[in-house]
Amino acid sequence: MENKPSAASATPSGPRRTRDRILAVSLRLFNDLGEPNVTTTTIAEEMEISPGNLYYHFRNKDDIINSIFAGFEQEIERRLKLPSDHKATLDETWGYLQYMSEFLWNYRFLYRDINDLLARNRLVEINFKRIVEQKKRFAMDMCQVFIADGEMDITPQQLDAVCTNIVVVATYWLSFQFVQQPRKYNDPEAIRAGLHGGSYHILSILAPYLRGKQRAAYDRLAAAYAASLAAGTTAAPASRTTP
Repeated sequence: MENKPSAASATPSGPRRTRDRILAVSLRLFNDLGEPNVTTTTIAEEMEISPGNLYYHFRNKDDIINSIFAGFEQEIERRLKLPSDHKATLDETWGYLQYMSEFLWNYRFLYRDINDLLARNRLVEINFKRIVEQKKRFAMDMCQVFIADGEMDITPQQLDAVCTNIVVVATYWLSFQFVQQPRKYNDPEAIRAGLHGGSYHILSILAPYLRGKQRAAYDRLAAAYAASLAAGTTAAPASRTTP
C-alpha cells in the first residue's frame, strides 16, 4: 500500500509556497492575457510581492514558463495512454477527448501562443515537438485497435494522413477558437461549445474509415451533437463509458 504524505509534508510553506503561488498566478495571467503580454513585473504586482522576491525563485520569465511547461508535459504524457485493461471504443474516445480538452484549456496559453514560444524558447521547442509526436503515436495506437477488430478499413498511407490531421486539429483547435471569438476567449461558457466541437471534428476525421459498431457509435454521437447545435445548447453528447 502506498504511504500517504503527512499533512505537514502535503502543504507547502515558506519559499516553496511562494514559488507555487508564482507559478499558479503566472499560469492564470498567461492564459487570460496571453503570455507575450505578461512581464515579471506584471506577475509581481499581481501577487503584491517585490520583483526581487520573484527573482529569488525564478531567474526570468522563461524560467517560469519552463517550470509550468514541465508540469504540463508530465501530466499530458500520463494521459496519452490507452486503457491497459480493455480495448478502447469510440464512445470512450469521445469521452477521452472531452477530458483532454478540459485539461488543455487549463494550459491554453501554450497552444494560443505556441508559435511565438517555439521561436524563442529552446526547451519548449524541443519538448513540444516530442509531445506532438507522442500524440500521433497515440492516435495510431487507437486506430490500430479498430483495425484489428475489423471496424476500420484504411490503408497505411491513409492512416498516416488521418493521424497527422487529428494531431493538427487537436493542437491548433484553441488557436482556431481564438480567431473565432477573440473577445470571449476567457469566458468558459462562451467557448464550451467550441471545445466540444473540436472533439467532434477529430472523430469526423475517422468517420469515413469506420465500420460496424464503431461506425454506428459515430453516427449516434454525430446525431446527438447536431441536435445539441440545433437546440442551441453547449452540452456535449454523453459517452456510454468514461475513459
